[in-house]
Amino acid sequence: MSGIYGLEKFSHLEDKIYRTLEQFKRERQERESLEREVLSLRREVSQLSDEKERLELQVERLLGERDTIKLKVEAMLDAIAVLDIETAETAKK
Repeated sequence: MSGIYGLEKFSHLEDKIYRTLEQFKRERQERESLEREVLSLRREVSQLSDEKERLELQVERLLGERDTIKLKVEAMLDAIAVLDIETAETAKK
């Protein structure tokens, strides 16, 4: 009987070892998958960072253009106001 009991213990240990190996394989596959995902996310973050920098530069350029156009429009409006005043004075004479 002790031989059967020893075989049962050995079989039980063997099952545990195989389950442990399967769990190890699953964990390794999951780790590899997560590492690939991390690598992909890092590339995406890098691309988004580059895009953010590009957009910030574009916004700065557009704001500069807006300010330049604003100054030109204000100068034109001032010139029109002067012409209106001159026209009104000429009409009075």
